Parts: sequence; structure tokens; C-alpha cells
Amino acid sequence: MILTDENRKEVVSTLNGLIEILEDGKLGYTNAAEHVENTAIKTDFLEYARERALFIVEIQDEINRLGKSTDTAGGGPLGALHRAWIDIKASFTSSDTESIINACITGEEAAIEKYEMALKKEELEPNQIVLITKQLSSIKATLVKIKAKKMS
Repeated sequence: MILTDENRKEVVSTLNGLIEILEDGKLGYTNAAEHVENTAIKTDFLEYARERALFIVEIQDEINRLGKSTDTAGGGPLGALHRAWIDIKASFTSSDTESIINACITGEEAAIEKYEMALKKEELEPNQIVLITKQLSSIKATLVKIKAKKMS
């Protein structure tokens, strides 16, 4: 498929929307790590934050490959979910590990929803679908790990 300027704008908007939720996740996990007492959970949260940072770079590289800059401006129709991580920061003030884990679950569910919406975009190129699918699989795996912490 040849990418028209309109399609390119749509793809860049979609990718920028993913960057927004990844930025939120990175900040969310960094905040969560600062507020939990459990060293193992703190280490895991910092690892998830590093993973989100890596995902951001991968998507920025794709935007740059399309000839666009990665300075985010709105994130398009996916931007509405962007607030999920931001809105749950209040949970972190109590240092209540269960509340923090619940907030992380909420953030990951929002990220999964946003990624699944992105994959429905017909303008995406095969390599972009592969990248988004790979990141989505990792986010889903992280969600399973976080839910397991809640059980223990």
C-alpha cells in the first residue's frame, strides 16, 4: 500500500497516541515504584517503566521513518484514554500497595484498549502492525504479572 499524505497523518496520529499512553505508563510505574515498600514490586515497576521507555523509542523511530517529527500534538482520537494513568496518581499517595497495584491494572487495561484501537486502523503498514502487536503482547503479559501480585 502506498502511503498518501492523509494516511501518513493518520498513522502518525495513531502512533503519537500510543506514545502518550506509554509516557503515562512510564511515569505511572516510576511513581508507583516510589510509593511501594516491597522491594521486589518496586524493582518490577521500575522494569516496566524502562520497558515503556523502550517502546516509546521504537514508535518514535517509526514516526521518524515516516518523515515526521515525534513531537506529540494531541494524539488524535486515541488521546481520550491518555488520562487513565494520570487520573490514578492519587492512589499513590497512601503508599497502600493494593491501591497502587489496582491503579497500575487500570492503566494497563487502558493501554491495551488503546493498542487494540490502534490495530484497527487500516492505514497501518505491516511492519507497524508487527511492532504494535509485539508491544501489545508485552503489555498484556505485564498486566497478568501485576494481577498475580494482587493475588499474593
